[in-house]
Amino acid sequence: MSMLKVLYEDNHIIAVVKPAGLLTQGDGSGERCLMDDVKDYLKEKYQKPGNVFLGLVHRLDKPVQGIVLFAKTSKGASRLSEQFRNHTIQKTYHAIVAGKPKMAKGEIKEKINKISFFAEGFTEKSDEELLADIKKATKTRTAELSWEVIKSNEKYSLLKILPKTGRFHQIRVQMSGMGNSILGDKKYSESKNDSWKDNKSIALAATAIEFKTATNGEIIKLEIPLPEKWDAYVR
Repeated sequence: MSMLKVLYEDNHIIAVVKPAGLLTQGDGSGERCLMDDVKDYLKEKYQKPGNVFLGLVHRLDKPVQGIVLFAKTSKGASRLSEQFRNHTIQKTYHAIVAGKPKMAKGEIKEKINKISFFAEGFTEKSDEELLADIKKATKTRTAELSWEVIKSNEKYSLLKILPKTGRFHQIRVQMSGMGNSILGDKKYSESKNDSWKDNKSIALAATAIEFKTATNGEIIKLEIPLPEKWDAYVR
């Protein structure tokens, strides 16, 4: 079992740090994923025989690192999914992008015509329900986020990003569309001068999250530091 970093845990919810290069959920290839690590952790900690319930309520792309919430119970899954659906969970990301945006801060709100999902609740749906959602999701939908420049050396900039919707690859697509693609993101960048050295990660991290507990509604705020290797690009 890998060295899992647990940030928060109660009877219904667990929050952990996903390393870059690790799948959040298995993709059928047999490659180990974050869910495997969390299940192993719970089995070992609580000496649970057999299968361990673990609800996936959102996820991060494989090359993205940062905070991921899981539900330990069906009640936890329901309450977290409701918060994602109502946009009451606040997620904060940081990214290093190429160049310097024209403004110090801004918002992007645009229509996108891509297959996109709200991150919550998809693991609880049948194949038929999921197919119906995919058909709906292929229609044009709004993607919205806000961003601000934390620091810049003109060549690279560190941005703080607050997504307001949860579309597929939204931050990566919208930063590229703004002309400031995320370092290392070869999927959405046409830059030939990308000096990012790690082919397992991109310079995007889910650095903070704020949510309510499943029982008493207490607000939990979690935060992790920026990756140290980012200092080489923007000091």
